[in-house]
Amino acid sequence: MFIASGLLLLQFLSYTLGVPPLVRVGAIFSNQPGMYNSELAFRYAIHRLNMDKSLLPETTIDYYVEYVNRFDSFETVQKGIINLHQLSRSFHGEVHMRQVSRDSYVSALNEFKGKEIHNIIIDTNSNGISILLKTILQQQMNEYKYHYLFTSFDLETYDLEDFKYNFVNITSFRLVDTADVGVKQILKDIGLYSHHIFKKPYLNLHFTKSTVLESEPALMFDSVYVFAIGLQTLEQSHSLTLSNISCEEENSWDGGLSLINYLNAVEWKGLTGPIQFKDGQRVQFKLDLIKLKQHSIVKVGEWTPHGHLNITEPSMFFDAGSMNVTLVVITILETPYVMMHYGKNFTGNERFYGFCVDILETISREVGFDYILDLVPDRKYGAKDPETGEWNGMVAQLMKYKADLAVGSMTITYARESVIDFTKPFMNLGISILFKVPTSEPTRLFSFMNPLAIEIWIYVLIAYFLVSLCIYIVGKLSPIEWKCINACDLENISIGNQFSLTDSFWFTIGTFMQQSPDIYPRAMSTRIISSTWGFFSLIIVASYTANLAAFLTTERMINPIENAEDLASQTEISYGTLDSGSTMTFFRDSVIETYKKIWRSMDNKKPSAFTTTYEDGIKRVNQGNYAFLMESTMLDYIVQRDCNLTQIGGLLDTKGYGIATPKGSPWRDKISLAILELQERGDIQMLYDKWWKNTDETCTRKNTSKQSKANSLGLESIGGVFVVLIAGIIVAAVVAFFEFWYNFRYNHKATTSQSVVNTKYNQDGILESDRNYTPPDRSFWIEISEELRYASWCMNKQKRPALRRTCSKCTIPKGQRINKL
Repeated sequence: MFIASGLLLLQFLSYTLGVPPLVRVGAIFSNQPGMYNSELAFRYAIHRLNMDKSLLPETTIDYYVEYVNRFDSFETVQKGIINLHQLSRSFHGEVHMRQVSRDSYVSALNEFKGKEIHNIIIDTNSNGISILLKTILQQQMNEYKYHYLFTSFDLETYDLEDFKYNFVNITSFRLVDTADVGVKQILKDIGLYSHHIFKKPYLNLHFTKSTVLESEPALMFDSVYVFAIGLQTLEQSHSLTLSNISCEEENSWDGGLSLINYLNAVEWKGLTGPIQFKDGQRVQFKLDLIKLKQHSIVKVGEWTPHGHLNITEPSMFFDAGSMNVTLVVITILETPYVMMHYGKNFTGNERFYGFCVDILETISREVGFDYILDLVPDRKYGAKDPETGEWNGMVAQLMKYKADLAVGSMTITYARESVIDFTKPFMNLGISILFKVPTSEPTRLFSFMNPLAIEIWIYVLIAYFLVSLCIYIVGKLSPIEWKCINACDLENISIGNQFSLTDSFWFTIGTFMQQSPDIYPRAMSTRIISSTWGFFSLIIVASYTANLAAFLTTERMINPIENAEDLASQTEISYGTLDSGSTMTFFRDSVIETYKKIWRSMDNKKPSAFTTTYEDGIKRVNQGNYAFLMESTMLDYIVQRDCNLTQIGGLLDTKGYGIATPKGSPWRDKISLAILELQERGDIQMLYDKWWKNTDETCTRKNTSKQSKANSLGLESIGGVFVVLIAGIIVAAVVAFFEFWYNFRYNHKATTSQSVVNTKYNQDGILESDRNYTPPDRSFWIEISEELRYASWCMNKQKRPALRRTCSKCTIPKGQRINKL
C-alpha cells in the first residue's frame, strides 16, 4: 500500500495463532534530497510502537528500508498534472496552465505579469520553492495585488520573510496543526531520537530548530500507527495463517483482504488530525486554510470534505484593486504628541489625540490604510540593555513583528536604525536642559553701588586718600604754592599754603564729584597731580554712569548654570533624564568628556536620576534644585506653558523624530514620501503651531531684552542715595554744632582774660570800635538760639542782630572804612 512518499511491505514469519512475535515492515523511499524527514518519522514510529506495548504487547516490529532512483516510475507517480486538470474544472474563468522548471520560472512569471494575471496556483515540491520565491522577488511580483495559492501543505517551512511586508496574498492549506500539544511533543521526541539513536545530528536539524512538522513525515508516522491498530484488531478476531511469499511469484496472502478491511475500520487521532476511512478513502478530516500576514502565517479558515471551505477571517482578504489594509500602530503617551481621553464615551482610536495622532491620521489618508492605535505595554520608547543585549519598549514590539508602525516622539538613532527602520523625520530637534527660572536678585537699599564691584569702590577710596596726601605733600614742597597772607595786624605779615591737610582732601573730593572747588593749584607739580586725578575721576564716573542704567532698570537673575559644562562641573544641582530613552542612550554612548561626566553622575545615582515619564521630570524641576535633560521640542512646549521653567544653553546635539517600522517594511518609503509632501505643503508646520503655540494655553513671559520695557526705578532701587544725603545732612549739622560750641568756648575764655573790641558800623558805614567794651556773660544755649532765630529771618529785610562776636587776634584802626561783604 502507498503511504505518503513511502511504500510499506509487510512480511510475517510463519505463525499459527494470533500475531507472530516478529513482524517485518519494509519501506521504499526516494533517494532525492529532503526525504530523510519521512524516513526519520517512519523509523521513530516503529521505535515508539516497540517501546509502547499497549497495542502489540507480544509483538516486535522490525523494519527494512530500500531506496529507489528519483527518476523512476515511483517518482513519476507523485506528479500533479491530473490533479491540476481536476482543479481547473472548478474555475469558471479563463485558466492558463504552464508546466515549468527552474530554467523557465522567469519566462512564465513574465508572461503572467504581462497579461496581468494576478491569481496564480503553484504546485511544486519543496526543492523548487526557494528558487521560485527568489524569482518572484526579482520580477517585483510581490505586491498586494498578486495572490499565490500553494498546493503544498508545508507553506510554514518556506522562507517568506521578504513577502511579509508587501501585503502580497499567499495562501495555502495545512494538514498538521502546529499548535496542538501532542504534535509539539512528537516533534521534540523525534529530534531526541534522531540524535541519540542515529548519532547523526544533521537529521534532526529541521526538527530541533523549527516548530513545524512537515506533512509527509506526519503522514508516515500516522500510517505506521494505523497499521499497528489494524493489526491489533485483526489479532483479536481472527487467527492468522501466515506463509512466506515472494515478489517473483503471483501468489497472494489470504489474510491481506481481512487486514485491509480492518484498516478501513480504524478510527484514531494522529498527527494529521482525526483518521477515519470509508471505501479506502480518508474521511472526517480537515485542512486549515492559512494566509501570510505581516508577522506570521495565521489560520483564516477550514476545509472539510463535507462542509467544504469555511473562511473564519474574511477581513484578511481584501480587494486587489484597493489598499483596504488595517495596520497595528503602537504609541506612548507624551504631551503634546499623544494624549488620551479617559472618558467612557471614547473607544478605539477616538481615545487618542495630539500632534502625532493628527500626523498619523493625515498620512493614513495620503497613503491609504486604516490603523488600530494602542499603547506599548511597558510604556517605553526602546533601549538596548548593555548586559543582556535585549531591547524593550516600542523597538522590541517592532522587532517581534507585533506591530506595523510605532508613532510618537521617537528619536531616530543609530542603535535603533540597526534593528528597525525609520521614515524621513517629520520633526528636527536636539537635547537641551530644562531648569527652573532663576530667582530675581533681591533689591538692596544701596543698589546704586552695584555698577562697580566692591573691590573697585575700595580701590577708589584708597586712591582718594593717596592722591589727597600726595597733593598735600607736593603742595608743601612746591614754593609756588606758598603766598603772603595779610593778617588783621598790618604790621605783621605771614606766609601761608592753601593746601593744608583738610583743604587737600576737600580739593580731591570736589574734583571727583565734578565740582569747582575754591582752591586752584598754581604749581606745575600740583597741576599734574590734579589733571591725572581729574582724568581718573572722569573715567570712573563715566563708567559708573553708563553701567548704572543697566543695573537699575534691568531685572537681574541669579543663574547658577549656563550650559552643560557648568552642569557637569558642579554637585549642588541634581540632574537626570528619561529612562530607556534616546537622551539616556546619547549620554551613555557619548565619547565627549563633558557628556561622559554627566552620564557617570547619573549612572551613580540610579534610579533617582531617571524618570519614567516627562511629567515626573518636569515636576522635579518645579520643585527646584534639579535640571532635566530632555528633547528641545518637548522642552519648548513646556516652557511656553509654564513661565517658571526655562531652557538653559543651546542644543547638545541634532536629530529627528520619525515613524518606526519593522525591518524591510514596504510602508517606510510610502510614509516617507507622504511626510515630505506634508512638509512642502506646510501641513506639519500648521499642526505644530496648533499644538505648541495655542494662545489659550501659553503663559505671558516678561521680555527683559527690550529697553522700552525697562523697569521704572523705585525707592527700593535708589533709596540708598537718599540715605546718603540724609546722613550727610545729619553729619554736617552735628559738625556745625560742635564748631559753634568750640567757637563759643574759645570766645568765652578770651573774654575772661582780656578786654575785647566791640565793633559796629556807624551811619556812614565807618567801622567803629570800643576796646573798653565788655560783653555780657551769656550761656551757650542762648547764643545758639539767637543764631537760629536769625537764620529763620533770612528771607526778610531785617538786619542781622549784633551778636557778641570778638576778635582777639587783631586790631582794626579806628576810623578805617571797610566795605560790607
